[in-house]
Amino acid sequence: MPAKKMDFEVVRQIAKALPDVEESSLHGVPSLKVYGRLLTCPALHRSAEADSLVVRIGFDKREELIAAEPRIYYVTDHYVNHPAVLVRLGQIDRGSLLNLLGLAWRFAGTKKRASKRGGRRRNAS
Repeated sequence: MPAKKMDFEVVRQIAKALPDVEESSLHGVPSLKVYGRLLTCPALHRSAEADSLVVRIGFDKREELIAAEPRIYYVTDHYVNHPAVLVRLGQIDRGSLLNLLGLAWRFAGTKKRASKRGGRRRNAS
């Protein structure tokens, strides 16, 4: 039985199973956010390949992903200064997408949860 083609509906199903993920839109396309911060959306910039996804992730993790699987993960000049990786949906399998969205969920949600812990800054002196 062939694997189901990855599209944004599959991305939505996986992401919506994560806590606090909500549907939204960004520049007229569907997006998924956690605590109001972008988690993922279809890549809109013309520099991205067709059927690509933008996934919010740290720069260090992006480098690791691209180095390990350059046929799946990439970045263009437009996205290079953003904490995100581009994903070729036609190349990624469901398990890898699930892992990636979990990493993205932790990355996008970390700052929000951390800011709720203690709102005051401490002086170093």
